[in-house]
Amino acid sequence: MTNLCHPERSEGSAFVIADFTSSYISQIHSQSRCLVPRHDKVLILYFCSFIVTIIIAYQNMMNSPFVSVVIPCLNEQEIIADTYHRVKNALGGGWNNGYEIIFIDDGSTDATFFILQNFAKEDASIKILHFSRNFGHQAAVTAGLAECKGDIAFIIDADLQDSPEFFPEMYKLYQEKKCNVVNGVRQKREGENFFKKLTAKIFYRLLNNLSDVELRVDSGDFRLIDRKVIDAFNSFKEKNKYIRGLISWMGFKQESFYYTRAARLKGKTKYPLGKMLKLAFIAVFYFSKKPLKLSLTLGLISIIIGLVLTVWVFIQQLLGMPLIRGWASTVIIIIFFGGVQLVTIGVAGEYIGNILDEVKNRPEYIVDEKINF
Repeated sequence: MTNLCHPERSEGSAFVIADFTSSYISQIHSQSRCLVPRHDKVLILYFCSFIVTIIIAYQNMMNSPFVSVVIPCLNEQEIIADTYHRVKNALGGGWNNGYEIIFIDDGSTDATFFILQNFAKEDASIKILHFSRNFGHQAAVTAGLAECKGDIAFIIDADLQDSPEFFPEMYKLYQEKKCNVVNGVRQKREGENFFKKLTAKIFYRLLNNLSDVELRVDSGDFRLIDRKVIDAFNSFKEKNKYIRGLISWMGFKQESFYYTRAARLKGKTKYPLGKMLKLAFIAVFYFSKKPLKLSLTLGLISIIIGLVLTVWVFIQQLLGMPLIRGWASTVIIIIFFGGVQLVTIGVAGEYIGNILDEVKNRPEYIVDEKINF
């Protein structure tokens, strides 16, 4: 892979020094034909060229960031070796300042951790966080960001549906736009059934309407973030995080990288319907207060309906109109108001439960073992 950093020609840079040295070499060559022996002149030219090469290489190294790749994984023994090799190939030799690949084993019960250990023995750039049990995808990403040392970090899942081969393009966009975040936005989803695509589409747009902050539609956790965003994220103390929402909430300058999400090649999805619903509840009830306002609105509407019915009955009595007697209308009204009350209590209960989780102040995750840190 070619060098990804292209330092600008600015005063004081290696290019200015190189230009000056080149001019100086030309002067030596043109003005010292009679004064300097030929073999000494050649030595001077070689020495100056060597110095310029060293200066440019140092300048490139200083401009190249140290890169972290954060990869949460759970029971991915079928594909984890492919993930390792493809991420390594994607990083290639273009990152002159080095990189680290952090795998967070979220309590795998298969051979995932064993395979990662073998890679870590041979490759010092591989770092592993092994959880004491399964704490969830968002906790795993949080742990990786807390431990990473990079100037920039890529977040990518181990299933390879988001291709690590996009790293150079995302970094190029990051450089060109001089932004803090590059969000991977899915233009197309391969290998997903109609139900998954429909629910994802509804979820992102519903959450965007509920949120006070505009969220990136069809954007998952695949992204590039710089050190400023990493440090800001690590300052958050809340336990149950909806990371893609928090990244949007933080602000900074953000750009979108549009791509086609590939189908899963090996293994099974680790996000069944139950976990998807749990993430949706966290996103809605941790990230928005609009459900509380909605409950209040439903309560007010119920009160208005009750007052209208009361006035209607009162007017009927004044006009001597016969009242409709029967259980149907009574039952309907009871069910309606009862449903509103239960929904309101349920929404309030979700928020109270979230408060309880925060007040208990338990750690978001527990690391059983660290390797190569």
